[in-house]
Amino acid sequence: MTHALFVHTDVLAPEDGWTPVEPLRALGPIRSFVSGDPASERIRIAYFRREADGMLVAKVWFGPDAEGPPGHAHGGAIASVLDDAMGAAAWAAGRRVVTSTLQVRFRAMVPLQVVVIVEALVRATHVGRLHLTAQLRDSGGVPFAEASGGFVRIALEQIGLSRAQLVDRT
Repeated sequence: MTHALFVHTDVLAPEDGWTPVEPLRALGPIRSFVSGDPASERIRIAYFRREADGMLVAKVWFGPDAEGPPGHAHGGAIASVLDDAMGAAAWAAGRRVVTSTLQVRFRAMVPLQVVVIVEALVRATHVGRLHLTAQLRDSGGVPFAEASGGFVRIALEQIGLSRAQLVDRT
């Protein structure tokens, strides 16, 4: 069921110069807390590669099932989206990782049922570890939250996949 206030199905459509990507599709069909259901009343997310700088960006919609403070997204939902985006940026760059550490700084409350933007970037790599950052902001660039995280490379076998099962469709 679609919430009455979410009437435009194209609100998560790409901007000019953005190419749709599915950075975690290489895992095949997955169930994701963050980005698994395009009709979710919790969180809807669509990933893109911004052609101007190659950065992974996403459009995100927090629905009524992601409510924390009345009318606003729960901090855990925001942190989950930032974590997902950083992991997606690493996977899109061909680095198979899981989160090791996550630090989030909340700057302003995120209103529900408004499309916001996430930008995620691999900042550094060092011996099997990656450092990534992400920012959740409004369409005008005003930040709602920022995150940084440490990610560790994993073998596909650690998540129950063989190389033959991995499909490179990022």
